[in-house]
Amino acid sequence: MWVAAALTAAAMFVTRKLRRDGARRPAAGGTPVLLLAACGVAVAQTIVLAALTVFAGELDVSATGATWLLTAFMLASAVATPVAGRLGDQFGHRRVLLIGLALLLAGSVVAAVSTSLGSYPGVLTGRVLQGLSGGVFPCAFGLARQTVPAERLGGVVAALSAMFGFGGALGMVAAGPLVDVTGPASLFWLVAVLALLALAGVVRVPSPVTSAARPGRVDLAGAVLLTGALVALLLAVSQGRAWGWSSPGILTLFVAAVVFAAAFGLVERRVAAPLVDLRLLVGPRLLTTNIATLVVAVGMFAAVTLLPLFVQTPTTLGYGFGYSPAQTGLVMVPMAVCMLIAAPLAARITRSLGAKAAFRAGAVLAAVALGGLGVSHEHIAELLIWCALLGLAYGLAFASLGGLVVGAIGQEATGAATGINTILRTVGGAVGSVLAAVIVSSAAVPGQPPAEWGYTAAFVVSGAIALCAAAVTATRRAGDAQPGRRTRRRSAAQPENDRL
Repeated sequence: MWVAAALTAAAMFVTRKLRRDGARRPAAGGTPVLLLAACGVAVAQTIVLAALTVFAGELDVSATGATWLLTAFMLASAVATPVAGRLGDQFGHRRVLLIGLALLLAGSVVAAVSTSLGSYPGVLTGRVLQGLSGGVFPCAFGLARQTVPAERLGGVVAALSAMFGFGGALGMVAAGPLVDVTGPASLFWLVAVLALLALAGVVRVPSPVTSAARPGRVDLAGAVLLTGALVALLLAVSQGRAWGWSSPGILTLFVAAVVFAAAFGLVERRVAAPLVDLRLLVGPRLLTTNIATLVVAVGMFAAVTLLPLFVQTPTTLGYGFGYSPAQTGLVMVPMAVCMLIAAPLAARITRSLGAKAAFRAGAVLAAVALGGLGVSHEHIAELLIWCALLGLAYGLAFASLGGLVVGAIGQEATGAATGINTILRTVGGAVGSVLAAVIVSSAAVPGQPPAEWGYTAAFVVSGAIALCAAAVTATRRAGDAQPGRRTRRRSAAQPENDRL
């Protein structure tokens, strides 16, 4: 309960900061409610990461089986996000947001009870239900766009975007102490509390007058094909190391992903109301934004996945700190705090220099922090400094992405566009996690722990990838450069020249 109270206080803190920076709450205090909803989903995604070994023991499954508690959430979230975004655009974002939070609450209760009973299938089912709440993110963006004045929307969008990273870091921070004190089931009860608070808040937020439903047929064929493509891709990426990258199963999954994706593209070009407007994915307005999102997610999630493993490595190996899950959570605190600070900071940078400048600053800072982690990690003080810098970088980069997407498309496509961008973060995170694991495992003799150089190489490579994300934003034509004076005259939420 104390963690839930801290999360609520954090959301209120961001709201007060945004209000001082020119942002204003929507009717009925909608901004803190949306922040809490987004934070709850992000916490749910990573809440099991630092405790996978504990779950393996509690549920009597192998380490590979325990990783499915993370994989199942990502798969369900990747499928639900674009569908929810499109449904929100058609039938109202508030309605779909309520459904997403109800799924998060139900999944959390199922997972918590199943953990107490030692039922692995039950916990896995709960994680799938939790993952279906991934549609909360695009619907939160859509609802914010309908209720927040245009001139103040930039700060709120930045805060919602930052919640993706802040909530993820906070999930890892909370997991260790909760597991050590109250057991693994408490992780899911925490998410249930957050879902219940957010659900109660959204119920009290009146439907915006601009949220009239736009009736139309739901693109079921597109939904099925997109589901097939995402499930095949993420399953192959997440299980490639366990099954073997050249195994028939993994190769079949990659081929299936390509086939489903090609069929999805053909269907979406022909239907009158596509599930995903391909122009939002590869069109000139959002192409480089989406590429930069994918690249930076690969680099940053790789590092976040490695940090708990590194600090828990026994000191007898000559590196690491031998920390418990609770101590590991404390190491992540500077990252979470700096992500929280980054939201209002990103809004200020966006107003003065543009969202592209905020994203570049975050990507470059990430490269510096990850490079520092690679070459200087002998003392815990060094690690805390790099974690703080990485949290600031993470917050700046992801807080700016929401503004870039929202500023580049019309209100009627907000849910779909932000849903696509959220998918790319999920896919990038899955790829980054696997990439980090492959690099580290290459430094290990079979049956032995990895050598230190594996972590060094993985951190440095992650930093190089983050730097590539900054380079992607430099591919614009010279004539598209943003003049500072004109940018300041425009709304922070609609910086025309900020499109990457």
